[in-house]
Amino acid sequence: MGVFPVFVVDGEPSPLKSQARAARFFRGSGMDLAAFPSTEAESSVTAAPVKRRNAAFTRCVEECVELLEYLGMPVLRAKGEAEALCAQLNNEGHVGACITADSDAFLFGAKTVVKVLRSNCKEPFECYHIADIESGLGLKRKQLVAMALLIGSDHDLHGVPGFGLETALRFVQLFDEDEILDKLHEIGKGVYPFLKGFDNPHIDDLPSSSKKSPIKSPHCSHCGHPGSKKNHIKDGCNYCLVDSLENCVERPAGFKCECPSCDEARDLNEQRRHENWQIKVCKRIAAETNFPNEEIIKLYLSDNNLVEEKGVPLLSWSKPDVEALVDLLSYKQNWEPSYIRQRMLPMLSTIYLREVASSSSTPLPLCDQYEFDSIERTKIRHGHPYYLVKWKRATRGMNSNMPSKKPVTEGETSSEVVVLDDDDNEDTVVCESPELLDEPDVPQVLMDDGCCFLLTDEDIQLVGAAFPKETARFQEEQRLKEARSRSRKSKTSLADSGCETPKGPRPSGVQLSITEFYRSKKGQDMESGKKKQAGEGHAAARDGSRKSSDRDLNNKSLPKSVRRRLLFDC
Repeated sequence: MGVFPVFVVDGEPSPLKSQARAARFFRGSGMDLAAFPSTEAESSVTAAPVKRRNAAFTRCVEECVELLEYLGMPVLRAKGEAEALCAQLNNEGHVGACITADSDAFLFGAKTVVKVLRSNCKEPFECYHIADIESGLGLKRKQLVAMALLIGSDHDLHGVPGFGLETALRFVQLFDEDEILDKLHEIGKGVYPFLKGFDNPHIDDLPSSSKKSPIKSPHCSHCGHPGSKKNHIKDGCNYCLVDSLENCVERPAGFKCECPSCDEARDLNEQRRHENWQIKVCKRIAAETNFPNEEIIKLYLSDNNLVEEKGVPLLSWSKPDVEALVDLLSYKQNWEPSYIRQRMLPMLSTIYLREVASSSSTPLPLCDQYEFDSIERTKIRHGHPYYLVKWKRATRGMNSNMPSKKPVTEGETSSEVVVLDDDDNEDTVVCESPELLDEPDVPQVLMDDGCCFLLTDEDIQLVGAAFPKETARFQEEQRLKEARSRSRKSKTSLADSGCETPKGPRPSGVQLSITEFYRSKKGQDMESGKKKQAGEGHAAARDGSRKSSDRDLNNKSLPKSVRRRLLFDC
């Protein structure tokens, strides 16, 4: 994918994260979560030592770190959450995106988050940008933190009771980013922030509604328009445009009057419902103890997540240590060395092309054995085009250790695909089926006229940057092939459009269909009829013979084959 990855390892989890993890395990075991100690015992939980992860998982993480370092990848260790350090690197411009399944990366300050990473499909990942969230929902980082406090997060599974996603989103959108956290602190202390003209009014002292009911003018019970029923009987309805109640239109089901007094009453009722909803949610927030939690806010807004205090180190990628990787995976995974080298060759060829593209000097052979030869063809893999690159042996030929080939007979191809199995620099060729060309992780060897070429799938832009002349030559050859193909197709189409149906008999071995046979014979009979009308004497002779043939056709004693020949003048 053209990515330079930076791996981040979790540090020590915060006490809140440990408590949330224990609560999640408590809930997953089928027990009642209400029996689990929550925020009431938070002070004791905070003072308690952090429980380290189990030894088996820690050992797996250390083995992964060892593997990544042998691969030449930079590995960073975070103070706490790995997503926090990933988001910090992304926010400061050191990396382009964060690859994580946790959505709280945006709360830590990430700008771009990649989720659901799949390399074997047409859409290999899902990408989300904070700019799209800001433009679509109007939510920024602190507002997202406020939503996490209300709904719940990895550090507090409970949140505020009665707050779901829609309620939290509607409430957070009432405030700007700069004031949302301050308003949550005020509401947590019992201060109602929406009442203007009062100095810090307490939520418990507020009435259920501060608006008086509007005075609504009388409406007709028959049509629903302004005016009493008595006046409509006497003077008619101005909205129904009739003179008496007999013709007054009866209001349908769900009728809403659009007069100014009704519009004002509806607006006032909607405002009253909104104020009552604000008071209700503020009372729910104020009922929570120690809300909002300052430790959770500091975790999300902190920009110092590295173990080292010197800032972000220089990110660099080195060459993989092939021999160390072979030893490690042979010992840990019980893999064969040949299998390890097979799986590493596509990665090594990509790294090699990157080095060639960034260097102006003459490149050394790939793995000290192979050098770039040519581009075999363009290959479509998972909906994306790639170049199938041919590599040839640079130091010594492979023909000496190759099994003898049988001579190529007529009708057979001279190329064969085999899989390279190189163990301790000993060449062994295992013949496989041609379907291995569609296997992206296994390198193949192309046997072409006694020469052996290693085949790998490479990015088109990377190959063009590393070997521009060879790429230009291949593209020119492709253009010539396409031009020749278009020329052949145009000639074929012109020949098909200009040709006529041959009047003579078809060549032997080509049989007409029943419809073509009938139409051709019918056309011949019509042409022969026109010729009969050219001369009367000749026509009379033809009529005589025609009558005789008709008589022969009506003779049932003749065989059917004879009558068919007489009918079609065969």
